[in-house]
Amino acid sequence: MAMVESNELPDVITFAGNGEPTLHPEFEGIIDDTIELRNRLTPKARIAVLSNATMLHKASAVRALLKVEDNIQKLDSGVEETIRKIDCPASNFNLKAVVENLKSFNGKVIIQTLFLRGNFKGEIIDNTTKAELSEWLKCIAEIKPSKVMIYTIDRDTPAAGLEKVKLDGLELIASRVRGIGFEVQVSG
Repeated sequence: MAMVESNELPDVITFAGNGEPTLHPEFEGIIDDTIELRNRLTPKARIAVLSNATMLHKASAVRALLKVEDNIQKLDSGVEETIRKIDCPASNFNLKAVVENLKSFNGKVIIQTLFLRGNFKGEIIDNTTKAELSEWLKCIAEIKPSKVMIYTIDRDTPAAGLEKVKLDGLELIASRVRGIGFEVQVSG
C-alpha cells in the first residue's frame, strides 16, 4: 500500500528466483491472486513469470502462464545433450516434449536463451556453433514465440571455465532469429 500511496508503482511483477515458480502446488491460485491485486492496486503493471519450461505438462501451470502478460520460458539449446550440460535438468527431461509443450502456447510465450562457451567438468560447452544454432533455430521456428530474449553470462559463475559470448556474437545470433521472422531482445 505504501507504494500505491507514494505513487511508486511497479512496471512489472515478476515470479522468478532460486527455484522454479511453477513447482509451487498453488501456483495457479497465486497467479489469480496476483492478477486480482494488480488490477486493484497497480493496473498498468505487467505480470511476468521466468520458468525453466519443465513443468509445462501440468495443466494448472499452463493455465496460469496463459493468464500473465510475459510468459518467459527457457530454452538454452536445440540439442538435448547441451541442455543437460548447461541446465542440469531432472533425469526425465525430454527436449521434444518440452518443445511440444512450448508450441501449445500458440505464440503466447517468450523464449529466453543463455549463450555461453567454455569447459565444465571436463566437457566442452558451446551453444553458439553452427550445428547448435541450426537446431535451436528449428525449435524457435516450431514454437513460434512472440519474442526471443538472448543473453549471456553477466557475472562470474561457480563453474570456472565458462565464458560469456561477446555482444557482437549475440547480435549475429539475433540477426538469424530476425531472419526467420521473430522479434529479438539482446542483453549482453
